Amino acid sequence: MTESPRADTPVHALLTDGTTVRIRSARTADRDAVLRLYEGMSAENLRLRFFGISRSSARMAADRLCRPHALAYRALLAETEVEGHLIGIAEYERATTTATPERDTAPGFEATAEIALAVADAWHHRGIGTLLLEHLVSAARADGIAAFTADALAENREVLKVFAGLGLPTARRFEGREVRCTIPLDQCEDYFSAVEARGRTADVASLTPLLRPGSVAVAGAGRKPGSVGRAILRNLCSGGFTGRLYAVHPQGASILGVRAYPSVAALPQAPDLVVLAVPGAEVPGVAEDCGKLGAHALLVISAGLDARQGQVLLSACRRHGMRLVGPHCLGIANTEQSVRLDATFAAAHPRPGTAGAARPASSRGRRPVQSGEVGIALLGGLARLGVGVSSFVSLGDKYDVSGNDLLQWWDTDGRTDLALLHLESFGNPHAFSHTARRVTRRMPILTVDAGRTETGRRAAASHTAAAARTMSRQALFAQAGITATRTIPELLSTAALLHSQPLPSGIRVAIVTNAGGAGVLTADACAAAGLAVPAFETELVDDLLDLLPQGAVATNPVHTTASVTEEQLSVCVDLLTATGAVDAVLVALVPTAVAAATGDDLVRSLTHAPCRRRSRTVAAVLPGQPPHVRLLPAAEGQVPAYADPQDAARALAHAAARTTWLALPPGTVPTLSGVDTPRAHAVVDAWLEGHPDGAAGGWLDPRTCAELLDCYGIPQLPWAWARTEDEAVRAAVRIKGSDGLVVLKAYWPGLLHKSQEHAIHLDLRGDAQVRAAYRDFQVRFGHLMTGMVVQPLARRGIELFAGVVQDQVFGPLVLFGLGGTATEVLADQAARLAPLTDHDVHGLITAPRCAPLLFGRCGTGPVDLEGLEQLLHRVSCMASDLPQLAEADFNPVLAWPGGVTAVDVRVRLRPRQAEDPYLRRLR
Repeated sequence: MTESPRADTPVHALLTDGTTVRIRSARTADRDAVLRLYEGMSAENLRLRFFGISRSSARMAADRLCRPHALAYRALLAETEVEGHLIGIAEYERATTTATPERDTAPGFEATAEIALAVADAWHHRGIGTLLLEHLVSAARADGIAAFTADALAENREVLKVFAGLGLPTARRFEGREVRCTIPLDQCEDYFSAVEARGRTADVASLTPLLRPGSVAVAGAGRKPGSVGRAILRNLCSGGFTGRLYAVHPQGASILGVRAYPSVAALPQAPDLVVLAVPGAEVPGVAEDCGKLGAHALLVISAGLDARQGQVLLSACRRHGMRLVGPHCLGIANTEQSVRLDATFAAAHPRPGTAGAARPASSRGRRPVQSGEVGIALLGGLARLGVGVSSFVSLGDKYDVSGNDLLQWWDTDGRTDLALLHLESFGNPHAFSHTARRVTRRMPILTVDAGRTETGRRAAASHTAAAARTMSRQALFAQAGITATRTIPELLSTAALLHSQPLPSGIRVAIVTNAGGAGVLTADACAAAGLAVPAFETELVDDLLDLLPQGAVATNPVHTTASVTEEQLSVCVDLLTATGAVDAVLVALVPTAVAAATGDDLVRSLTHAPCRRRSRTVAAVLPGQPPHVRLLPAAEGQVPAYADPQDAARALAHAAARTTWLALPPGTVPTLSGVDTPRAHAVVDAWLEGHPDGAAGGWLDPRTCAELLDCYGIPQLPWAWARTEDEAVRAAVRIKGSDGLVVLKAYWPGLLHKSQEHAIHLDLRGDAQVRAAYRDFQVRFGHLMTGMVVQPLARRGIELFAGVVQDQVFGPLVLFGLGGTATEVLADQAARLAPLTDHDVHGLITAPRCAPLLFGRCGTGPVDLEGLEQLLHRVSCMASDLPQLAEADFNPVLAWPGGVTAVDVRVRLRPRQAEDPYLRRLR
């Protein structure tokens, strides 16, 4: 169930032009403000809203909107927080029925609601109505509303355009001069795409004062050398910032030739961007002064803010509509010639280029200089490569602007073709994944995988949590098409290849070397990186030998011998790039003085010999060169050269993985039949209400667990609950399988692993064995046991494992792999972010090492793959619907050619409010 704005939980969001507004529920105290909004509307707009110009209609609407809220009614307001002006209203009232009052709220009932919309005259065409309706849609879905209806005058083209542009299917029926609109609220990809597109427009508009400011003020620009503020002011001056520049210092009339003012309030105009390099304790007050003056964005370099100060800072930014980078950061830069913004304290100006780069603070509380070290290293590395940056943002502690925002900016700035993100966490994992999947189809997104440790994860003792700890985050990045490297040097190595070379079409690599040892090391590095070094066909070997000196070996690696000439090496590489036998060529060269070929000659053969651009990826390995990677200027483009073959191989493997990802269609999340989400919410809410103290660690009892799975149509082995010996016997008679065998499983709150506790009896036949098993449990667990589960003995099949865990960084993850008692020992699982597309499910099924068993590779037929896909989709749906779902553990899941069923399931809940991942709001 999605959380909608309540009176005590307002949210901030961006309009089309980047303006920040606050959205909240209406209160009884808002009546006068609502009436003023209506009274301020023109007669024509009042007529369009109320189908007439009667002022009494406005008073009646204000009275209705601000009365104590009933379940059937909801109203949301949009306001500018500084002036306290109400600028928009959206409301709905659930349609009444002639049936029983309970019918509207019964699960599965298609409830509808009548909506109305009003926007202040001065705020038309800025996206207020659409934004309010998006929030109203989210609230209505949470309240069980299936469709909106609305009446409008046929001439009211503006409101009809708003309804039609939501991204939801809208049906119109004309009744004279009125139009009846019906808008189903079913979740659909078109709606999410439309919301994302509107969010992208608003996001970019709000970031423009930050990254393309027309004026900048530096508060804390010290007069003494060595201060961070003075360094930033110096970089702004020497970098040639094209806009107006101001300094703020209580005593100085001029700093570095820039006019200084004693306070922000004394500035002659409101700057687009204010850089704060003042002591941390002063930041909230200066930020408030900036907002009152009318500044549009803040860059807070300062560190050391405590929690209260940080909250005051963010509140000031939200209240005054300022975007915020930081605190605790290196700064920002935009190398566009029309801007030339270097608001960093780096020693050298960023080199202009096409890479967008961003990174957070290393850890909160460190000095900005320490936090900036990685950012400076990243800028320096890009400069040495000659790639340069389009824009650089040190995100710091990410109070506001995040990697999500920057991906939106780089996607639209017209310059960036490579995105480098050093990410440690995600403000909205769903939004980041959704944005990244779209952006990375146009440009590579590279990140340093900075969260591989288990720090901060509080895993319980379930199989799912234990498996999640072993999951590589690389698989999760790969799902969104992000290239995840382990270190910044590896990131730069990969960026060099992606920037300079075409993507390889596969993983087959030809190795060419003038030294046998270098070729062996390069081949080993390729194998370790998951690349293939295939043996060549006889015809290709013969062609190569015809080109190379006497004694050459051409089987792959190709050993040219040390006497190879520049021309021979060039023709050899040309031949390999022209053949279809390989996808990339790695040339490992050791400088020699043999014959006429020196080391420089051989390198030149790669960069200047061909008159045409090579169609396949080419990279050089030059052992011993000083930088670990550099770009060699070539006749056409550039060639990356690596000091270590491992760097070259890893970069090439990342490029090949990108090729594979781009070849996949985007994928879709299927619509599932038999899913009762309202009932699932009711089950979860009822259980949490009855267990407010988190009894049994939040683990559901078997009956509640089975009821929850039934809400999502997840197949389960038949079962019965028994509290006494006689109940167990009767249940066994009723539920036994075709072979007459049953299983008894003891249960008590907190029991997780039955096999470890010897709390399960298998292969029971007849009353006597059932009674004996029950008495054994009673003797050993009588002081704990609250009952037992009786099931038929499961048929033979492959034991699999599926699970859900709420990851602190990524949100809900679905895990899948080999099941049974060896789940944790073998750790043969894969993970994907929920919700799963059809391609995600295919990846989950094929990723584990046990996958061949599912496709009948061991003599048996394939298992029910369609049923397995359905099970994973339904588990994914449950994980996406229920944020209270901390863990779910399906182990084992039995799969055989005729079906799939969950045999044993555990689910853990925790109190947690839901958030609509697609709802536009500032965090």
